[in-house]
Formats: sequence, C-alpha cells, structure tokens
Amino acid sequence: MTTPAPPFTDPAQVAHALRSAGYALLRPSDVAALAGCGLEDLDALAPGWDRLALDNYLKDGGHYRRRRHSCFIDDGAQPALTQAPHRAHWQPVQYNALHGGMHRLFEPIEPATIAQPAWNALLRALGQVCSSVRGKQRWYVEAHQFRIDTLGGIGRPTPEGAHRDGVDFVAVLLVGRSNIKGGETRIFEAAGHGGKRFTMFEPWTMLLLDDAAVIHESTPIQPTGENGHRDTLVLTWRAGAFQGDDEDATSGPMLAPNPP
Repeated sequence: MTTPAPPFTDPAQVAHALRSAGYALLRPSDVAALAGCGLEDLDALAPGWDRLALDNYLKDGGHYRRRRHSCFIDDGAQPALTQAPHRAHWQPVQYNALHGGMHRLFEPIEPATIAQPAWNALLRALGQVCSSVRGKQRWYVEAHQFRIDTLGGIGRPTPEGAHRDGVDFVAVLLVGRSNIKGGETRIFEAAGHGGKRFTMFEPWTMLLLDDAAVIHESTPIQPTGENGHRDTLVLTWRAGAFQGDDEDATSGPMLAPNPP
C-alpha cells in the first residue's frame, strides 16, 4: 500500500495550522530555519541515538524499543532551558491504556547531546511556537529519544495504539530510518472524522501537534535488511506542571535517587 505525499505546512503558517487543523508538518530545511541553525547542526545530535538503553517497561513483552528521557523547564525568559532533576515519566491510563499509571524511570539523555547548540535552539524555538498559539507560558518540556528496531521481527513505534499524550503540544521529529518499511504516521481528529496518513522519510522532518485536537499513531515497522531501525525525537510541552505533579498524591512524581 502506497502512502500519500506528506501534507507539508508553509512555515509562515505553522501557528495558524495548529489552531485550525491541529497539526503542522515541516520539511527538514524549515525545521532548521525555525531553530536558526543548519541541518548539519541537527545532524550533530544523531550519534546519541546509537547509545540508547533498552526499554524494560514494554507490557507486550517486546524488546524492540530503546530510549532515553529528560525533562526541562522553559520560562521564555532565559536564553537556555533549565534541565529538571531526573525523574520518572508518568502518564494517566486515560491517555496511555497500555503503560499509563506506571512510573517509568529511563536513562537520562546524555549531556553530550544536550550540550549541542542545536538542542537548546530547537527546543526554545518550538516553545515560542507553542506560546504563539496558547499564549506565553512556563512550559514543562519532556524529551524522549526513541529507537525502534526490527532485530526480533516487527517493531512498534506506538504499541499503545492511536493516542493523545495528555499535554498541550507534541513534536515528533524523524532522526533517521534504515533498512525498514512501514512506520506510517496517522493523525485523526479528536472530535471529528477527518484524518491524514503519510510517511516521514527525510531526517528532521517534524510533525507538531495540538494534543487536545488530534490523536496520533505510527504503524509497525518491518525489516528490509540488517539492523533495521527508526529513530525519533519526541518532545512534549505542558503548561502548569509535569504530568503527575498535579495529579492525586498517589500519582505523584518519582525522582531518580541521584539526580544529575
């Protein structure tokens, strides 16, 4: 089955697209321009995906996902984001029926990745886009590095299925894909019947979502050669607090024993 051509957004219309359609899809060159850097600067982030740790929380029993996770605060005033003490990732069952309600403590993103100039530039620029849509906020940002591999056959980028994340905005950036087929992105209106499907092939293609307006998923990947994998950077912005901090006390955050 062929996948439709990606419905790319005019970079001047990103905020409007988020308000009207609930999503914007940007070409790699437009992502770099938004961040004020070159594609080579974004590429400098990619080696970190070769050193991800195995995700030991998969309830489907799979071993196809590796990841790292770190959290940041963007107050919109400081030139750099503030990295929060290392903490568990938490989502309510309402948004993640498979892994919701679990405190999942992953290895942090490596300092060498965060130190790359493109990291702060990209996250700050996207935070400004979020503020242009929702108004200036103190944003609580979670960053997830994912590698889905096909070493055991099929890899599932979204084993929980079509979902929302329980935040304000979500960005999914393709970092790379090798020796695979599949991995089609699908977006559905949360309060309607419309939808889009397409496949991101070029590194640093980015899908930006209004999490309240749309539901999203990526289809499984299959190998077409050795060491098949798909790497993504998933970023979320939430106003007010990290997920779990404003829930019932029994659902509160869990910090790492020795925050960096």
